[in-house]
Parts: sequence; structure tokens; C-alpha cells
Amino acid sequence: MNDAVAGAWRKLKGHQTRTLAQLFADGDRLELLSHRLEWGEGDLAAGMQCDWSKTHLNADLLADFEALADAAGFAAKRAAMFAGERINNTEDRAAEHTAQRGLGKDSSVEEASALHLRMKMLVEAIHQGVLGEVNHLIHIGIGGSALGPALAVDALSRDLSLVDVHVVSNIDGVALEAAFDACDPATTMIAIASKTFTTIETMTNAESALKWLAENGVDDPAGRVVALTANPDAAVAWGVDETRVLPFPETVGGRYSLWSSIGFPVAISVGWDEFDQMLAGAAAVDAHFRETDGAANLPLRAAFADQYYTQMRGCQTRAVFAYDERLGLFPDYLQQLEMESNGKSVTANGEPVSGPTAPVTWGGVGTDAQHAVFQLLHQGTHLIPVDFIASIAPGDDLDPAHHRILLTNCFAQGAALMAGEHNDDPARAFPGDRPSATILCDDLDAATLGALIAFHEHRTFANAVLMGINPFDQFGVELGKAIAKKIEAGGSDFDASTEALLAAAGLSG
Repeated sequence: MNDAVAGAWRKLKGHQTRTLAQLFADGDRLELLSHRLEWGEGDLAAGMQCDWSKTHLNADLLADFEALADAAGFAAKRAAMFAGERINNTEDRAAEHTAQRGLGKDSSVEEASALHLRMKMLVEAIHQGVLGEVNHLIHIGIGGSALGPALAVDALSRDLSLVDVHVVSNIDGVALEAAFDACDPATTMIAIASKTFTTIETMTNAESALKWLAENGVDDPAGRVVALTANPDAAVAWGVDETRVLPFPETVGGRYSLWSSIGFPVAISVGWDEFDQMLAGAAAVDAHFRETDGAANLPLRAAFADQYYTQMRGCQTRAVFAYDERLGLFPDYLQQLEMESNGKSVTANGEPVSGPTAPVTWGGVGTDAQHAVFQLLHQGTHLIPVDFIASIAPGDDLDPAHHRILLTNCFAQGAALMAGEHNDDPARAFPGDRPSATILCDDLDAATLGALIAFHEHRTFANAVLMGINPFDQFGVELGKAIAKKIEAGGSDFDASTEALLAAAGLSG
């Protein structure tokens, strides 16, 4: 940590803690901390309100966090990312997911456009029946190759589903069998999503899927496969026809890859126009993030709040609750995005970090979560910052009372966490002064989903810059996989507990 960054942190940590009630008494919190982010034009104009007024941020803290961002080189690192420079220093590569949305190095944007056109042609050929009748797609991947597609398909396909998509990630055969049971092999295609085309869980599931097709009368199982990969040669060598290999660049990381050919199942499910709108919503947030400085930059402001609670208030977790059934998988998606990106203990220079990094991200869906975990949020001993996400427009055609009750519960929870309630009976007392933020979307359409995801990608990057870490590598996932391979190969000499477990399961050498 350089002297300027250390000094900025010392100043931040010298702030006196004030209650939310005191902060609201000072003046117009909404003018300071609640702002709208918009995209689209005309009939397609939309947006979301980003309200951080129920956090403990204030004007002085924002100014000092801006000073921290300057000391940490935020503007230069942001520019380097959009310029396609090799900001992922541990793997010596760029991080070019924004180029997939049209903002980045010119050559990378051109390459992304060409690869999108290739994917669009295949998607439209499938929808037009050129490859025969296709009613089902089993999408096989893991991590970012599955979480993003699963989220987007679940969120967008409830009213429009051109092809029935099943996302399978777990190596547990129960997951793959469930997909088989839901699909007709005669009208099913298989998408194999793997950056390297060597991921053991994905390739094992893929082999079983081809076997299932063959055992159920499909003459050319390999002819029903689409490969989504940064290693097209490996896909062709595995047996996929090169016309059905959809590449994406090595510089697009797995958890940032939904915008590339990894988004194929989304386009297959809801159509190319919807996928394109998702890209457009993300691009609007990219433009805001790239062109806006200081606390007016909404993802950066969210990172200021994140850092305040982890570094200055000792919060070890952050909760996210989507008050929209269509975003039921959003907390799962954020878990990987935030914890795989920023769950580090060394800086980008390989030095030990000087404080906590990523908190544990967790959450659920309202109103279900209110009857499960909100007891701890309101009266537990942990201080847990909460994000609420909701849509003004309902996702259903039922009695409007459903959506009215949903939204009133969402807003009531934030108000209750902040205000608390005195009671002479300690068991019925609520301390209050518990922070929350709310993202209120006009509607949950494809563009809004893209904007939400991009907002959190940039929030994650901003947090990493403020902490001085590299959010684009993930070496922490490798050690367990290496030991699993050693076990699979018949290795021995493990600890006594592992040896006993292997023996009990019949897996000893």
C-alpha cells in the first residue's frame, strides 16, 4: 500500500460513526445519495433508481472516499480496462468483457461484433428449423459458464420461450438425469460451454449427454452439439463440427462471459433481439461507469459503501434480496462474481493485504426470506448491510394486490431496519440503525437485466481497485481440483481423515 492510499484510509477511519437517524436529520439525503441511471430512447427509455441514502455514507465520507479512489489510481485503472490493457497482471492478459458490449479497444470490439454475428446466424438457423426440429437445449457448463445463462434464462423466458433450456452444471448425475427427463432426445441440442474445453465436470457431463442421445435413437449425436469456448481447436478435436463452434476471446473471464457466446442459451431461449437488448442495457451502464467521475459514478459509490462496512465497521457479510421471483438466481450469480473476484488475501503486487477483502455475499428472494433470515438482520448481533432489488412493473397478470404487497414489504423492510423500534420488553425491541440500499427498476426486461449485471461487475471492479487487488484471476479454485485429479489417478499419502473418507466411500487406491 503506497503512502497516499494509507493516508486516505487513515483519514477515512478517523470519521466518527453517526446513526442513520442523525444523518437524515442533517438535510436532503435523497439529493445526495439517491440517483437514477437511465438507458434507451423513446418507447425504449427505462432506468433504475439507485438509493444509498439508508447507508451511513455522508458528504464528508464521500469526499474522502473520492480521495482514496484518486490515490488508488481508479481513473487510470478504469481507463486501462476499457483500453484493453493487460490489467490481469497475474495471468498477463486483458479483461475485455465490456468489448462484448461495444465499449473497449477498437480491434476487440470489432472481433466481438464478428463473433456475435456468427452466433446470431446459428441461433436464427436453429429457430428457422435449418438444423431440424429443436425444442430443447441442454446447456452444460460450470461456474460462470452456467450461472450467467441460468440467471438470464430464468429471468427472461417466463413469458417468451422459443426453446426449452435446461442448464446443467453439477457433476452429480442427478442434475443431468433431471434434464434428460424433461427433454425429448429427438428434438434436443446440447451446448457445451467451457473456456478451455477441458473442465472435467463439464466434459464428463457432455460425454454422458452424447451417450444419452445415442441410446435414444439419435443417429449422429455429435451433430447435435454446439461448443462455446475460447479453445475452438480443442472443441473440433473433441468432435464438434467447426460450423457449430462459437468462440469467445481468451480475454473474457468466465464469470464475465455471459455477453459472449456463453450467452448462446439465452438467445436460443428468448431470441436474438432480447439478447441484443441485454447487451444494450449493459453498454449503457458501461458508458456511465467509464464517463462519470467521483461519487456521481453509481457503481463506484456502491463500492464506497461496501468498503465503509467491511473496512470501517467490520462487516463480514453482505446480503442481497431480490423482491422479484424472476431474479431468484441473482444472489447465486453475485456470489461467484464478488467472492471469486475479490476473495483474495494478497494485492495485485503479491503483497499481503492490510485489511479485509470481499465479504461473504448471500441472500434470497422476498418475501420468502422475511420468514427465514430477517430475524437475524433485525435483532441479531451481526451488522449486515442489505441490498434490496425490485421492479415497479409486475411480472405477472394477477390481481395487482400481489405486486403491491410485494413492493410494500420490500420498502417496509428497509424502513424497519433503519428505524428500529423501542420496547420495554428486550425480546420485542429492535435496535435499528441497520443499513440498506435499494435498486428500484422500472421493469425487469432484457435491457434492465443487462444493466443490473453490468452495474455489479463494475461495482466489483471498483471495490478491487480501492483494495489494491486483482479481481480477474481465481487461483483459489485450483488446489482442490488438483487434489481431486490426484485422487482420481489413484494417488495416496493424504491426511488421515481424507484417507479414512476415501476408504469409507470405496475410493481408496
